[in-house]
Amino acid sequence: MPVIPCPEPTPVAAPVDKSLEPVAPAMVTEAKAKLVAKFGDANPELKARIERGVTQVAQLWRAGDGDLVAFALEQFVADPAARDVMFTRMQSVLEQIKGHNLEVTRSSKWVSEVEDQKPVPGVDQLLAAYDPSAHVVDDMFRTKTAFAVLLNFPLTTLADRIRDAATMDRRAWAEVRLTGWFDTRIPGDLAQAASAAEAAADQYIAGYYIWMHHVLAEDGKRLFPTGKHLISHWNLRDELKANYADKDGVAKQQTIAKVMDRIVTQTIPKAVIDNPNLDWNPFTNKVTAAEAGTIEADAPKDRPTAPSDEREPDTRFQKVIDHLTAARAIDKFSPIAPTRMQRALDGAELPEERVRGMLVEILESPLATKAAAEMEKRLGRKLEPFDLWYEFGGGDTAEADLDAITRKKYPTAEAFAKDLVKILTGLGFTDARAKYLASNIAVDPSRGAGHAMGAERRGDKAHLRTRVEPNGMMYKGYNIAIHELGHNVEQTFSLYDIDYTLLAGVPNTAFTEALAFLFQARDLELLGRPKPGGDAEKLRVLDAYWNTREIAGSALVELDVWKWLYANPTATATQLREATVRIAQETWDKYYAPTLGGKGMTLLGIYSHTITSPLYLFNYVVGHLIAFQVEEHVAGKDKATFATEFERVCKLGNILPDLWMQLATGKPVTTQPLLDATARALTP
Repeated sequence: MPVIPCPEPTPVAAPVDKSLEPVAPAMVTEAKAKLVAKFGDANPELKARIERGVTQVAQLWRAGDGDLVAFALEQFVADPAARDVMFTRMQSVLEQIKGHNLEVTRSSKWVSEVEDQKPVPGVDQLLAAYDPSAHVVDDMFRTKTAFAVLLNFPLTTLADRIRDAATMDRRAWAEVRLTGWFDTRIPGDLAQAASAAEAAADQYIAGYYIWMHHVLAEDGKRLFPTGKHLISHWNLRDELKANYADKDGVAKQQTIAKVMDRIVTQTIPKAVIDNPNLDWNPFTNKVTAAEAGTIEADAPKDRPTAPSDEREPDTRFQKVIDHLTAARAIDKFSPIAPTRMQRALDGAELPEERVRGMLVEILESPLATKAAAEMEKRLGRKLEPFDLWYEFGGGDTAEADLDAITRKKYPTAEAFAKDLVKILTGLGFTDARAKYLASNIAVDPSRGAGHAMGAERRGDKAHLRTRVEPNGMMYKGYNIAIHELGHNVEQTFSLYDIDYTLLAGVPNTAFTEALAFLFQARDLELLGRPKPGGDAEKLRVLDAYWNTREIAGSALVELDVWKWLYANPTATATQLREATVRIAQETWDKYYAPTLGGKGMTLLGIYSHTITSPLYLFNYVVGHLIAFQVEEHVAGKDKATFATEFERVCKLGNILPDLWMQLATGKPVTTQPLLDATARALTP
């Protein structure tokens, strides 16, 4: 009997959710026609508003949202006075929504970011991933509030804003920021997933400490004092900088650079991370049990005691993969900027080609060779790769001496908080303004290196998180705290003293970094250290140039890594590690090896920001450029003028970057002032 094959089952198509389908074009046409009929077509400006408003709504309206025609007829506001009322109401409500959601976030993350319990309790690991703002925009679309805004106020592209910046008044900028809330329609669960990925990466880096007394030099000797507990990368980098004033500085710096390389390549033994029970030679990568009597009394009690050479799995790079996964889920809901890199750059309102152009201008400048020659002359030796972090004019005071000053001055975070008014008056603010600022800033002890969390509504305070060790604040912690104070002062002025709260803040994170750098550059002066004399101005310029060049390479590596990620979206953490190492090495060999040597170095991949807050580093480069331009603007002026100008520029608010710079200094954002000043400084 013949065997009759069974027919293949007909595939059943997955049901289509018609509620997610775009609005029918006929409905869009009808809505425009009926609005024109209702309000008349004699007013060309009103007719143009109708055309634009309905088009903006239609881009994000879905079939499930209902009758677009009925909505448009009900919600379009033709009367200018009524439109002003709507604008004021939305500005007020959004301030409250942002502000209270931030306060809930701060509360839910309090233990994971502030209270120094080790390890973070399980429930607080979960709370750290909670983001009460994740569903806000989604809910605004569900209630159709977002559509009402889009129907009545202009939504612009970055190209529009660049073209029209010079003709836009403050109210026009505030309207742009209002509709900017609703230029994408990202489902709340996807926003929550992105927040969870960020929280997990933050927790990973917050626990990435190295106990330096247990890190051995190439010859096996201990170089670092007991109790030195450094987080990657911030403290490792700052320790390296401080070692220029140390008689054993070169050996220490070589050791730190090797630790950094092990972290980037993920060849660091997992067991030595935040573990003083084990000694580790990063050159040989050998792990041994710590000698009796060398383990710090305040060390964690739950760390491994048995030596193990097993490397850290590619955890560092898995965190980046997790960011990518969350970002790609969001991409299709962001038609204006459909990749995370585009969103980061558009969010900074700086086109990618403009950012890359500035990075390359800094890196390709022939001034690097002259600056390196000046460094060799000052150091009296051939340069090494770790001189990437050299500070012109720095290193005249040993780190231990500065630690002694700051530990005595600030034994607790509370002591730093009590000194805020004195610090601020030391920067040139009047006593009244210093008290006003201090009353709006809270100081919290930080688990990590420290950061600033601004308020989002008037009535709340900005929070300064600072790292204070059990025996007091180290100089590194103090230096970071002064930087974060700069953020907090900017955040306070640009919220409490702004004309439109929709313009609160600054154009992008590069600007708040720039303003924070202005504070940080004055940290030693605030400690009562004498102002450097002689060629101090020359050294200030060279230091600004070298610092900018240093971070430019890491920023370029990050942009190239994310370009690779989007070209290889299914990459594993191991493949990402290999690509990152290759890109870092190639960038080093092209721009740094000619002056610093060390072909194939991976130091450009060490920055922790690339793990916790991807695509942030370019803001530091732009921030250095902005800080230099603003510093040049206030150069030669007394402290009171510095404080007055600082307050003035903070109140310019969140407008286009180049417009902000024009109003602040008379020039757009550019590399030229820094490069020109560097050329003058290097001229005999």
